[in-house]
Amino acid sequence: MNLPFENPLFLIPSSSGLIFILAGFVMLKFPPKKINGLYGYRTSSSMKNQERWDFSQKYASNEMIKVGALLTLSSIIGLIYKPDGKIGMFLGLGLMILMVVVLLIRVEKAIKNKFANE
Repeated sequence: MNLPFENPLFLIPSSSGLIFILAGFVMLKFPPKKINGLYGYRTSSSMKNQERWDFSQKYASNEMIKVGALLTLSSIIGLIYKPDGKIGMFLGLGLMILMVVVLLIRVEKAIKNKFANE
């Protein structure tokens, strides 16, 4: 009997989605105060100045929660479709990578739009 927890197409999106949600809440409640290289949403555009840093931390944490929820919801696919191990793993990892790319694009676009005059 195949349990959903054995299906990578369920396991990868659900676990990574929950991690994204948790990390988003932690960043929202305990945002990094100063620009640093260890904690927070760190890209060259978010680290240009303190105003950009503060905006990007709040925006990225909200987007992480949204992306995490979407990833967790997409794990329902793994309950319906049960592919072979490697195919399920590639599909699960593909979903996770896609969501990371979506997160980066959305946050960078928001930073660019907010600070277009700089």
